[in-house]
Amino acid sequence: MELGRLFTDAGHELSLVGGPVRDAFLGRVSSDLDFTTSATPDQTQAILARWGDAHWDIGREFGTIGAMRHARTGGADVVVEVTTYRSDEYDPTSRKPVVAFGDSLEGDLSRRDFTVNAMAVRVPDLTFVDPFDGLTDLARGLLRTPIDPQRSFDDDPLRMMRAARFAAQLGFAVDPAATAAIVAMADRIAIVSAERVRDELVKLLMSTQPRAGLRVLVDTGLADHVLPELPALRLEIDEHHRHKDVYEHSLTVLDKAIALETGPDGAVPGPDLVLRLAALLHDIGKPRTRRFEDGGGVSFHHHEVVGAKLAAKRLKELRFDKATVQAVARLTELHLRFHGYGEGGWTDSAVRRYVTDAGPLLERLHRLTRSDCTTRNVRKAARLSAAYDDLEVRIARLREQEELGAIRPDLDGTQIMEILGLGPSREVGVAYKYLLELRMDRGPLGQEAAREALLAWWAARGDVTP
Repeated sequence: MELGRLFTDAGHELSLVGGPVRDAFLGRVSSDLDFTTSATPDQTQAILARWGDAHWDIGREFGTIGAMRHARTGGADVVVEVTTYRSDEYDPTSRKPVVAFGDSLEGDLSRRDFTVNAMAVRVPDLTFVDPFDGLTDLARGLLRTPIDPQRSFDDDPLRMMRAARFAAQLGFAVDPAATAAIVAMADRIAIVSAERVRDELVKLLMSTQPRAGLRVLVDTGLADHVLPELPALRLEIDEHHRHKDVYEHSLTVLDKAIALETGPDGAVPGPDLVLRLAALLHDIGKPRTRRFEDGGGVSFHHHEVVGAKLAAKRLKELRFDKATVQAVARLTELHLRFHGYGEGGWTDSAVRRYVTDAGPLLERLHRLTRSDCTTRNVRKAARLSAAYDDLEVRIARLREQEELGAIRPDLDGTQIMEILGLGPSREVGVAYKYLLELRMDRGPLGQEAAREALLAWWAARGDVTP
């Protein structure tokens, strides 16, 4: 209210707009306070400098200035973003929007993505402004564009991705006219930068109902341009012959993985982007590896290896950070490792390798592997669950005996060089790897036993014994 009076006294309009207004009607707390104003960026900055304890230039070229005010009388700090009335349009040959400042609140609201985000409250007089009947659409749970959807999506194609994101975040349906426009214009998303597409995909996946948003991406054809590996799964029958297709199986695995995320103090605090990406993409190698076997069976040999490479390639193209790319690819590669555990019985060596290969991803791998069991066969599901329970018990027991998370050979590189009389060389690395394999197979040996084993191995190789 105080901020509104400052703008009004200076001869400008100020309105709370978009998400905060929508969320107020939904009974949700909004962490963002977004305002729009008739003031220019320079005028806004001058007012915010008087009102706040700090202010910053978020994106002056887009008309946005931010400010923060420290808590008064025991309240919380307040952060605001104020943007000059504007309208965005895309040059067909450019990935960047062309910004033109507007002159009215109604005009600014017309360029919003959906009517539920095109509602505002003028301050300080608290007048509710809803020129496109967004409140009715909010009550109906409908995502409708304020203006003709083709024009809206042509102005900013990323709004098509936002339709999928809000379907996931809010559980709303996309208006039929907007859906038809997305289908007709899906290839227009190519004009948007990979970073902006990635950010929308992340928001979708980190929502409460990502399945709903992913269906919008696939059903409208948007996924063919931003995540083509996902719709490709619709054609592939799962090897268990229990699911409609691998696409449906992957969505189910995603749902189950989300259910296994933990609270803030747990092993995998939700929402966890790496786990969700791995759950969604773990089977994307199947289309490339499908083989029809004699007798009518279908195989997907090494699909986990192929899938890991495909996942890494796609995530790199979407400009995900290196750590996320590597983690998702590794989980994809490892997601089948558990299969066969309950049938053949793993040695302690195999359990150690499982833990070591997973490294810091072990807790996520536990959840991905459990989620991948989507069989409708109750007995089989119970058997797989019991087998994995047993594996986790064995891991815990071995961890009590030895530090699995940081397994090292009993001798380090310096000791190996001293025992074998070597300088820094490739042979030292070969010897180190041998001792690591030995450590995996037998557990801790102790330095004396490791020394004897190293000398015996070195002699057996035909090298000169020191």
